[in-house]
Amino acid sequence: MDWFTASDYWLSRLVFQRALAAVYLVAFLTAALQFRALLGTRGMLPIPRFVARVPFRQAPSLFQLHYSDRFFAGCAWTGAAVSAALLAGLDGLLPLWAAMLLWLVPWLLYLSIVNVGQTWYGFGWESLLLETGFLAVFLGNDEVAPPVVVLFLLRWILFRVEFGAGLIKLRGDACWRKLTCLDHHHETQPMPGPLSWFFHRLPKPVHRVEVAANHVTQLAVPFLLFTPQPVATAAASLMIVTQLWLVLSGNFSWLNWITIVLALSAVRFPADPPPLPGAPLWYVVLVSAVAALLLFLSYRPVANMISPHQVMNRSFDPLHLVNTYGAFGSVSRVRYEVVIEGTADAVPREDSDWREYEFKGKPGDPRRWPRQFAPYHLRLDWMMWFAALSPAYAGPWFGALVERLLEDDRDTLGLLRRSPFPPGEPPRHIRARLFRYRYTTWRELRETGACWHRTYVREYLPPTRLAGTAHRP
Repeated sequence: MDWFTASDYWLSRLVFQRALAAVYLVAFLTAALQFRALLGTRGMLPIPRFVARVPFRQAPSLFQLHYSDRFFAGCAWTGAAVSAALLAGLDGLLPLWAAMLLWLVPWLLYLSIVNVGQTWYGFGWESLLLETGFLAVFLGNDEVAPPVVVLFLLRWILFRVEFGAGLIKLRGDACWRKLTCLDHHHETQPMPGPLSWFFHRLPKPVHRVEVAANHVTQLAVPFLLFTPQPVATAAASLMIVTQLWLVLSGNFSWLNWITIVLALSAVRFPADPPPLPGAPLWYVVLVSAVAALLLFLSYRPVANMISPHQVMNRSFDPLHLVNTYGAFGSVSRVRYEVVIEGTADAVPREDSDWREYEFKGKPGDPRRWPRQFAPYHLRLDWMMWFAALSPAYAGPWFGALVERLLEDDRDTLGLLRRSPFPPGEPPRHIRARLFRYRYTTWRELRETGACWHRTYVREYLPPTRLAGTAHRP
């Protein structure tokens, strides 16, 4: 069935699969290392409480059937192990049906995590990984050439990622149309990287060129993905270059990397294909049926893209099979940060010894330079950015965070860079204050060594203590 497969994309498939396995591995490691404080039995948003009120049909997950912290850890580490095996090429040593089942395992496990992850897993790259991972199940291994329809659907995802993001920008903040958004974005993005300060200090004409190039890459280039080679490869390569530019300028979890992975599937590498057998009938029927289903479900993201009321990052089904994407439809002009402080004083006063908790990724101490964490995702740090935008974003979990800090909870403290209090000696009171942050100028950087300058704005949370500890010695 030569019409069904494209043998000259065998190397594209191999590169795509190994790169996708690497993203899966990072995602599962992120889950395994952070879940107890975020979602565990004593987490800020406990999974048992969630599954008690949300039925299985709305959020299908293994954890709807059973939950314990040990079981979640087992699932996360199993996902990491399977991802590592796929990265090493285990699927190529198995029969076709077994390789497909092996690729199904990380998809099912990560779907189970995302569907109970609540606020912590409400990012577009979660659905993007799941949608891409589901298609990877049907891409085959060395027993068959890559199916044309699956390669097409991978490009269809990439098209929606880029074109949807381009449309949301044109319809959103006026600064995208005026080419001025990058005058602010590198400073106000959720989690700056080590080079973000320098990107922000680029001349304004360079920022205009960056925005214009972004519009071309997201609104025009995606259509070239469906043209003959080598044009499609050139289009995908341009997208890869653009995504690498974004990798250098900030910390966007694995959003840029999974987009690069998708683009790799459209690149035809110059290598002669090995002899590959024809596709078995059961495989042709199964892949064709799945493709027909996904194309049918695509009417929802298409309707969203052409709607004047386009929304970003929406899943249209609980299995995250076909989704809509987009980012930064609006850009903040001012950066605010919530600074959490504690004191050991029995009676908190303004002149008490308030000590600041330091987060791993989000700005805190003005002299501490941002680090590169992506593709690893610091979920609490990202949500603290949203909390600074509006307390409404923090409503479900911020109180629990403060309570865990007052309790000296080890798992919660593990999410932070540093606690200002010795182990076993938690503060008596915690408060939170809102600050305005801006990048320093070249002169300020030389004189102070600080990359940030911050100014107090207002109280975010008044001094708070644990109930029943007013007279703790």
